Amino acid sequence: MEIATQRSGDVLELKVRGRLDAYWADHLSTALDEAVREGADRIQVDMAEVSYMSSVGIRVLLRFYKQLQRIKGSFAVCRPSEAVKTVLELSGLQLLLAGAVAATEGARTGLAAARSLETENAAFDVFDLAASPLRCRVVGDPGRFAEAGFGPGDCRLLTFPEATFGLGLGAFGRGFADSQRRFGEFVAAGGGAAYLPTDGTNVPDLVVATGGLVPELNVLYGIACDGVPSCLARFEGKAAPRAGGGLTRAAPVPLSEIVAACLDAAAADAVGVVMVAESAGLMGAALLRSPVNVTAALDYPRIREWLSFTPERAHSRSLALVVGIALRAERSPLMPLLRPLGRGAWPAGHFHAAAFSYRPLQKGRIELAATVSSLFESETLQGVLHLLADDRDSTGRPQSEFLRGACWVGPIAEIGVE
Repeated sequence: MEIATQRSGDVLELKVRGRLDAYWADHLSTALDEAVREGADRIQVDMAEVSYMSSVGIRVLLRFYKQLQRIKGSFAVCRPSEAVKTVLELSGLQLLLAGAVAATEGARTGLAAARSLETENAAFDVFDLAASPLRCRVVGDPGRFAEAGFGPGDCRLLTFPEATFGLGLGAFGRGFADSQRRFGEFVAAGGGAAYLPTDGTNVPDLVVATGGLVPELNVLYGIACDGVPSCLARFEGKAAPRAGGGLTRAAPVPLSEIVAACLDAAAADAVGVVMVAESAGLMGAALLRSPVNVTAALDYPRIREWLSFTPERAHSRSLALVVGIALRAERSPLMPLLRPLGRGAWPAGHFHAAAFSYRPLQKGRIELAATVSSLFESETLQGVLHLLADDRDSTGRPQSEFLRGACWVGPIAEIGVE
């Protein structure tokens, strides 16, 4: 099989030649997957020179048709050979025979942003939202991790409805006694929450709001932000040439660069951020043991008994839910919870990430709760990390990086300590 690609406006065409049987179906699936990952959401497949198609080939076409329909994109077979047309009609899949996908003139409905930002490695489109000020709550004392360990009096029950996002050290369960052996990193946003238990299973767990069910966590310490973000910043890494030619790829964008752009987009010195983005690799750490009634040893090498660090960037090509707060000024009671996100002192932040199996995101303006709900309900949770930057001089890629995604950002108007 031969596959050639060409663009016409915002439409990507794949011209396929040969047999689309069980052997070659993976070849087409890989080409379509790479196209979607590079941001294509309007795809047509020219099958004029396909001499044979089996049911395996039909499944590949139908999978990508459904995937792009879910994100309001387009997928169609154009110029089908008689062999292809006959198989699709007999299978009742005339929906794939939509003819050519029309290129659009100018911005599509829902894609026009209010303003744009550009950074070294990425371009941002910013949509203004109907917002309510963010109130940030700091719960518990993370200093007890290394000083005395945590006890029953340190445990708080926090709920995370759609209008609350947060992160910290917590667990699902019925109170402190039920959770004490499982406290680990958690992340919550848009009516969903995920955490990594420290009971040795190493299997992340999640809860998503359904009906009257709202995620609850027993929290030793954490940060929760209540309110509605003021803007949505969609970003994509600038195009970089692909080795060997072919489609260009998005350049990886460091977390610190994304956060700095979020601060600019919100015109604030302190922001809360929820991001859903395609990962180019996450760097961070996760607890190995619950710090209940035990003082954690944070000196080297004993720290290895407590924390698992990513030796290199993990969860590449996943879709990550990232939640956190960031500052670019020192005068804040949040400072003890923050550390530099890159090699420089600013921006500083505290971010956790939950990595899921990949799915493309709809372009343009999208809703936080709907995006998170769909992610939690349809994709596989792979892990939860506290994102950290590696400032060693020998490290070439010292922080988490992302290819494209959506950031919901709001200025922090009030900070309380509970």
